[in-house]
Amino acid sequence: MTDKKSFRKSQLIAFDNVAAGHDGVLSDPAGEIVVKPCKQSEIDFYESTTAHPSIVPHIPTFIGRLSLGPDLATAQAAGTLILPGETAAESQPAGPGIAGAAVIENQWTPTNGGKIQTDLAIVLENVAKGYIKPNILDVKLGARLWADDAPEAKRKKLDKVAEETTSKPSGFRIAGMKTYQGKGMVGKGDVQADGYRVYDKMYGRAFTAETVAEGFREYFLLVKESKVEGPIRKVIKRFLSDLREVEEAIGKEESRMYSASLLFVYEGDSEALQKAFGDEKAVLAALEDASPPEEGTDSDGSTDDEPNFPAIQNLKLIDFAHAAWTPGQGPDHNILHGIDNVAKILSQIVG
Repeated sequence: MTDKKSFRKSQLIAFDNVAAGHDGVLSDPAGEIVVKPCKQSEIDFYESTTAHPSIVPHIPTFIGRLSLGPDLATAQAAGTLILPGETAAESQPAGPGIAGAAVIENQWTPTNGGKIQTDLAIVLENVAKGYIKPNILDVKLGARLWADDAPEAKRKKLDKVAEETTSKPSGFRIAGMKTYQGKGMVGKGDVQADGYRVYDKMYGRAFTAETVAEGFREYFLLVKESKVEGPIRKVIKRFLSDLREVEEAIGKEESRMYSASLLFVYEGDSEALQKAFGDEKAVLAALEDASPPEEGTDSDGSTDDEPNFPAIQNLKLIDFAHAAWTPGQGPDHNILHGIDNVAKILSQIVG
């Protein structure tokens, strides 16, 4: 069980490492956590993963839930993470869409990436923590993007998006990404003041099944048709291994994860990436040289001091607002198809 924690509203800041998705994501100043507005269904899914241990390594660590609702006693009783009240000037009333509000099917309207109307949030580990300049890619999975309870208007809208993008033929599409171009590129083209180039959802929608590999090459900062060498080749091969592990884990479960995503993160500062590989090698060498455990110690030789591996690359499944376990229905081939096609593209890139 996760220990209870407390954050004041004034301690949370806007999270700027979002490649796609809805507005309103927050973080703590240290960048250890992500506070994501969500619906109860996503909290329920994360809490249910304790019964599905094969999935847990492939999703962000679930820390808890957070309530911004006005009923402090109810929130505490539910075991939520509470945001203590600020002064009257800082406090804000709960917005529309709080728990218990009626949902009428014919009133569904798309958020278009805007803030979700909810007083709930999920608290997760920040997958991008530890990186100097994280390069982030969000890949939306599935040819079908809506769950069984989706209203007809939403089904039609998402089906149209799938038909017009790589979602339908390939089972995935690039939903957004940001890549570090370097301070020397600031002011050139659309590179921002922090040295990043940001690609919104329309970037990925322009690709076809035949051209989408170009988007992945752009993410890895590869010149078209250039040979992939050095640290970035190692990064891509690690992502390939990660993808096959995710694929295996999903294949063993009976679930449906509509509109879930793959979140790719790797170190975008070339010097930091090179150093990280060297540091990792030193850590592994130190572990090999470590003395075997003495008699009476744990058989696995574990100690309180875990090895401190540098941040190189990470891959996680995210976005479970429309995910559920479905006993008797078999694996989720809707997203497995997309994962397999992403892996095939990365295999083609490294050759």
